[in-house]
Amino acid sequence: MLISLDWIKDFVELPQIDANDIANDFTMKTAEVEEVELSGAHFHMIRVAQIKSIRKHPEADKLNLVTIMYGDEVPKEVVCGAGNVREGLKIPYAPLGTELPGGFKLEPKKIRGILSEGMLCSEDELGLSEGADGLMELKEDAEIGMTMAQYLNVKPDVIIDVDNKSLTHRPDLWGMYGLAREFAAIYHKPLRDTFNDDWKKNIESWFTKADSPIKPKVESDSSCLAYWGLSMRGVKVGPSPKWMQERLNVMGLRPINNIVDISNYVMLELGIPLHIFDRDLIKNETIHIKRVGSESTFQTLDEIDRALIPTDTVICDSEKPLVLAGIMGGANSGVNDDTHNIFIEVANWKAEEVRRTSTRLGLRTDSSARYEKSLDSTLCYRTLLRTVELIKELCPEADIIGKPEFDGVKEDNAETLVIKTSQDRINNVLGTYKTKKEIVEIFTSLDFKVEENGGEFNVTVPSYRKTKDVECEADLVEEIGRIVGYDNIEDKSPMLAVTPVRLTPSKKLQRGIQDFMMMEGNALEIMTYPLVGKKLLEKADWHTNNDELVLVNALSKDADRMRPTMVASLLEAAARNTKHYSDFSFFEIGRSYLPDNKNFSKENLQLGIVLYSKKESRFLELVNHVEKLLNSLKVPFNFLPNTDKAAAKFNNEVIPKDWSGCHPHEYLNVRIMGKMFGALTTVHPLTLRQFKIKGNLSIAIIDFNLLENKAPKEKFNYKPINKFPVSTFDCSVVASNDTAAEDVLAALNKVKLKELTNKKIVDVFDLGDGNKSVTLRSFLEDPTQTLGHEFIKQAEEKIIGALDAAGFPLKE
Repeated sequence: MLISLDWIKDFVELPQIDANDIANDFTMKTAEVEEVELSGAHFHMIRVAQIKSIRKHPEADKLNLVTIMYGDEVPKEVVCGAGNVREGLKIPYAPLGTELPGGFKLEPKKIRGILSEGMLCSEDELGLSEGADGLMELKEDAEIGMTMAQYLNVKPDVIIDVDNKSLTHRPDLWGMYGLAREFAAIYHKPLRDTFNDDWKKNIESWFTKADSPIKPKVESDSSCLAYWGLSMRGVKVGPSPKWMQERLNVMGLRPINNIVDISNYVMLELGIPLHIFDRDLIKNETIHIKRVGSESTFQTLDEIDRALIPTDTVICDSEKPLVLAGIMGGANSGVNDDTHNIFIEVANWKAEEVRRTSTRLGLRTDSSARYEKSLDSTLCYRTLLRTVELIKELCPEADIIGKPEFDGVKEDNAETLVIKTSQDRINNVLGTYKTKKEIVEIFTSLDFKVEENGGEFNVTVPSYRKTKDVECEADLVEEIGRIVGYDNIEDKSPMLAVTPVRLTPSKKLQRGIQDFMMMEGNALEIMTYPLVGKKLLEKADWHTNNDELVLVNALSKDADRMRPTMVASLLEAAARNTKHYSDFSFFEIGRSYLPDNKNFSKENLQLGIVLYSKKESRFLELVNHVEKLLNSLKVPFNFLPNTDKAAAKFNNEVIPKDWSGCHPHEYLNVRIMGKMFGALTTVHPLTLRQFKIKGNLSIAIIDFNLLENKAPKEKFNYKPINKFPVSTFDCSVVASNDTAAEDVLAALNKVKLKELTNKKIVDVFDLGDGNKSVTLRSFLEDPTQTLGHEFIKQAEEKIIGALDAAGFPLKE
């Protein structure tokens, strides 16, 4: 976005400071400035020169060696190929080092072996016209040595180039008048109320009671928000005045003719695009704003055929489309040299539809860039009046036929946005000490209306700021902060009470799981996506694909639905890791999602644990991890094999026992608070093969949904570390393959011996005859003394006897 400071001065008085300082102030308080440059800088370097002599180039028939004088300096010799070169002619001379429009900088260069000391310029090379042939011939009374800026009476102007990305949320800053309001607020200067009620009434007095020759009709399903139209006659198309051409040039727009230039000028000034038709090329009395309805081709003003789709909005007469809504006019209705009757259109369009169509066609224009920012429909009428004013100024003989005609959403129905704030809240957030008067002045300078209500402000947001920018109190605080200047706010620590942060029960639970798994389980935490694809669930042979929870507009097929289980995600993550590691342990605290008739979906907080080894099963290690974890969390639980009556009675939804990935023997249900809220299993080799996993992989899923919002009991029993040694005793007993290892451990739990403080399963080995060997480890200790040899021997015999009595004899 380019800002002309000369244009800004039409509406506000700027301070007498360096342009770079103005740019810095604008950057700090409004939007980022990328560059500051003097418009027409080349005119200040190019001089009026006179040709003194001409001789032929010795190496080229079409080139001349021209000697020029441009003041008291030494004559220069320039290589020139222009056809109108002659002695005595006064022409523009660009010395070496001059940068011409387009970024071309004159450097010392030999042309056919002879050094040219600069260049003699045409109007085209100076950027004054297009396609001009020959040198620009200056008037005979032009003073030799004067700059072209003096000769052309070019008004100096400073152009500030603002980064467009920093203005995306500010549709009001895409016109000079809106920008002038910002400068007025920044420098505490009054904004000239150029477009006031008196100005409006004066222009409205030009309307007549005649019937309007053309009236708009907006279809309800189109992208149009508001459409104003006005007919005029008797315009005379010709060049626009110099002042208008200069302003358009410095803003990067090429002057065409007075009518087209007015439309561009008003857009740059007020920020609302418009279009002017040749009214004689419009068929019928009604102009329709509607969807195309079918695939078609439309030729835009740049004479390129554009492929339209049925949902594109166009403005058309009874026969043909005339304009591609919000983007560009058509080649069949534009103003030309023979135009005398015009129809002025000022409209507003839905931002998202303009952006979508512009992107699809690869056609980005000044109009589409502004409409994409969500413009304010209430400003369309002011834009129409300003257009009429300029047309009457440049074409005094032109007349208005009738009055402006409107269709679309009525402006009266627009809701007023009022946001409450206060002096204290603003100062507390910013760390400032601004008075009520200072705050009100800043709001007022930005066109916010403020009503004081006790200690609070009721701030009415301007309609052009609520379309995409100001929505809540925080936005109001930002307005004060940026105008005050964030660099002017004193650095201070916030005045806040320092209190300990209390974790929620859910976060406490998760922290407890993380601490145990990392410090005790030696596992790494991973995070997988809660979105999965149908292909992954089928690969894991899961019983449901969650078709009820498929995203309407998914980014990809591999992430188009919420996952019903963490199992598939964990298997996929494990498959990637098996390519690099022979064994690993990881866990994830995540969520699974199931359809729910009442609340649409049900989220379950779950813990997934994966232990992998290329050589041996780690199922027992997994059982130990889960047991210790749940004990550390003080969660009441017990393990149940599938042979248990309770396990057979209730279905385990976490990992169903009929899932094809379950191991026939290495599977345990986890019953928490009386319900099946977990399962542990070694994954079946056939399922691992689907994921190209070679080795042994055990997985556990524990559902903590019921415990998520229940804080664990924070009661701790502290006891000193035992000063006396612990004695361990390992024994292997024989059990049938159908007997769960937990049943063997349960028999050991029945031994009534206070010195037996802990026990666990060390190993399980298949004996090959329908039986297996279960190795148990018992821990014997006394906190008051060292256990004697005789006592330890008696305890071992008691343990062996209890196991034998339970049907688990000692392995020979």
